[in-house]
Amino acid sequence: MKEGKYEHAPMVVIKRLPRYYRYLGELVEHKVERISSQSLADMMGISASQLRQDLNHFGEFGQQGYGYRVEDLYQEIGRIIGLEREYNMVIVGAGNLGQALANYPNFSKRGFTLKGVFDINPKLIGLRLRDNEIMDIDKLEEFIRTNEVSIVIITVPKEAAQEVADRMVRAGIKAIWNFAPVDINVDPSVILVNEHLADRLMVISFRLQELGFYD
Repeated sequence: MKEGKYEHAPMVVIKRLPRYYRYLGELVEHKVERISSQSLADMMGISASQLRQDLNHFGEFGQQGYGYRVEDLYQEIGRIIGLEREYNMVIVGAGNLGQALANYPNFSKRGFTLKGVFDINPKLIGLRLRDNEIMDIDKLEEFIRTNEVSIVIITVPKEAAQEVADRMVRAGIKAIWNFAPVDINVDPSVILVNEHLADRLMVISFRLQELGFYD
C-alpha cells in the first residue's frame, strides 16, 4: 500500500481522531467558540500534553494563551480524516447485523452513503431497509462498478466471508469492513478492518474478572 500523507502518525493516534472530532462536534452544537487544550483534554479524559502531542502529528493548531477555535479545529480534523468528501458503501449480508447497520442513521451524517444491500436468501431479496431494496448478490460486482462504491461492509456467515472479500477485490473495491466472525485476508493495497464483536465482549469479560466484580 502506498504511503499516506500522515504515514508518520502512529495508528493509536489516528484511532483517536474520530473521538476528537466527536467531542468538537458537540462543542460546535453548543456554540462554544474557543477552548483550551486543558479543557478539551479534561472533557475527553486524557492529559493536555497527550492532546497536544496527538495534534502535532498533523500540523500546528491553536495559539498559546488563547487555545483552539472550536469550529476551525473541528473542520480541520474532519479534513484530516477525509470527511470533506462522500463515500459510497454497500452491505453484503442482510441478516440481523446487516439490517441493524443498514438502519444506522449516523453513517450518512458523516458522508458515508449506503447505496445498496445484498444477500443470497430469496426470502430477503426485494425487501426494503430504509431507502435500500435488498438485491441479489449476483448483481453485486456490476453495482459496485456503476455506483463508484469504495467501501464494502461484510456481515455474511464466516464460511462465506473470504469468498465475498475476494469477489469485492476483483471488482475493484478499495476498503472492506468485515463483521464476519473470521479474519479475512486481502491484498495489502486494500484497506481491511476485521471487526469481531465477540472479541470486544471477551475483553469486557476479562476486565470484569480483573476488577473482581464476581469474586
